[in-house]
Amino acid sequence: MENLIIYFDGLCPLCSREIEHYRKQAKGHPQIQFVDIMSAEFDARQHGLDPVQVHREMHVREGAQLWVGVDAFLAIWRHVPGNRWLLFLARLPLADQVMRIGYFFFAMVRPYLPRKQSCDTASCAR
Repeated sequence: MENLIIYFDGLCPLCSREIEHYRKQAKGHPQIQFVDIMSAEFDARQHGLDPVQVHREMHVREGAQLWVGVDAFLAIWRHVPGNRWLLFLARLPLADQVMRIGYFFFAMVRPYLPRKQSCDTASCAR
């Protein structure tokens, strides 16, 4: 299994809850890493990521492949134990389009959701 790096917004309460769910399921799988993009130590460019785009959509690196948005969640579901059944649902007729439309709208409103604390970096400006 290739390494999986999941980049997440640690100041987003909804995002953090979902990541905590994946983190519990991934316990004992050292090839799955979680990187908080809101950490003071995080530098998007050092990870080969666009510093603005990484704050707009979910990013996951699977080996050398970078997945963004819905494709990032599909990569998570492929690797994090207990989530493969979601891949089955994602393959149902029209599911892919519904997920992409839903994620598009979620990504648009996510910056306006309440935060755990204020964000003072230029890359997470609304």
